[in-house]
Amino acid sequence: MKKWIFFSATAFFLLAVGCRPGSRKAKNIQEIPHQLIKKLTDIIVVDIFSPPVASRIYANCSIAMYEAIRFQSKESPSISAMLKGFDPMPLPVSGRNYDFTIAAIRAFCETAKKVTFSAPEIAQYEDSLINLYAEGLDKAVLDSSISFGDAVASVVGKRLGKDNYKETRGMERFEVKTDEQARWVPTAPDYGDALEPHWPKMMTLALDSASEVQGLPFPKYEEDTTSAFYREMMEVYAISKSMTDEQIDIALFWDDNPFVSKHKGHVMFQDKKMTPGGHWMAIAHQACKLKNADPVTSSKAYAYTATALYDAFISCWYVKYKDIRIRPQTAIQRLKEEHWISYLQTPQFPEYTSGHSTVSAAAAEMLTHLFGDHIAFTDSSELEYKLPVRSFKSFREAAQEASISRVYGGIHFRSGCENGNAQGKKVAESILNKLRNTP
Repeated sequence: MKKWIFFSATAFFLLAVGCRPGSRKAKNIQEIPHQLIKKLTDIIVVDIFSPPVASRIYANCSIAMYEAIRFQSKESPSISAMLKGFDPMPLPVSGRNYDFTIAAIRAFCETAKKVTFSAPEIAQYEDSLINLYAEGLDKAVLDSSISFGDAVASVVGKRLGKDNYKETRGMERFEVKTDEQARWVPTAPDYGDALEPHWPKMMTLALDSASEVQGLPFPKYEEDTTSAFYREMMEVYAISKSMTDEQIDIALFWDDNPFVSKHKGHVMFQDKKMTPGGHWMAIAHQACKLKNADPVTSSKAYAYTATALYDAFISCWYVKYKDIRIRPQTAIQRLKEEHWISYLQTPQFPEYTSGHSTVSAAAAEMLTHLFGDHIAFTDSSELEYKLPVRSFKSFREAAQEASISRVYGGIHFRSGCENGNAQGKKVAESILNKLRNTP
């Protein structure tokens, strides 16, 4: 079996084996970032985190991973230094040897313990990975690597404590007003409370504020059958009455509802799936595999994608709870067909702008920036949820399909999707401007 032997050009960028050449077993360290993200996705699915909260989990864990592993490459500057709220990240001590793969595992997992409900499972997984990849590693190197990962996780953890997440957990419930015709109200089957109405108060990572990127104008609520609003509503209704197999496939493929409630008589049960953010992190994985990306590049791709997802959710949620736009299901039941139900379960928050459209466009722009446009790929991430693969000519094409899927599913008007797509692109553009010093 081949042996991995690492050499360093300078003491600062030591990869640090700390033992005799050839004594460490070969390990596929290229897979480490992907293994960590997949494990995190599985935990998010089981713990049933909402899409906005899941984006916070992905962002902080991915940034921690990148900030620990980036020292494997001299040309990989800090990302957190360009973002808001982070203290300076630790630097390797000159003359001390490190294994930055071990450090990244530690930083990622220690951060994940802080933001999920599954700390014992993560700890067990962390131990198994470190034991595997530390086989044959000098103890001093192992100890310094773990300490370095802890130091990175500590900086990320400090920001977690001041990003307003805890404060938003205890804020007042959203007031539902049923006397305003144009305003969102909870929908069947569960009539759930508004989801994360205070998410716009979260500290952004790169955007100046939640309101930096505004949604474009949309047709105002009008019951006149010749109005733009009524035409948009009737488009959703007409599609629902004659959905093609392709439209059904697209709607289901991009559904990504982490908690779909199903009712049979008086019994309710749930289907658990990954969030829209999880879907785009899986697409980032596929992009890295296509490009045969090294661990640092893969970690950067996850950090960029997750940063875009997180800020896009904050931006989108700001617009949602500013405009509080009615959902198609409510409008159609009122104006067209009393018992009409959307093909996909209508989410428990306002319609405008479309969250899927906003975050998908933001993620697609990040991946296009990193890997280029016209990167054809086949998305197999939904296979484990018993959905077939779909192929795309580019990340932007995938984002466009994710956007229109919400019209097919009956849960968004076209303007909510098209303007959400435009909003997501602006979010990504703003983030990339902030990250201009991290090529």
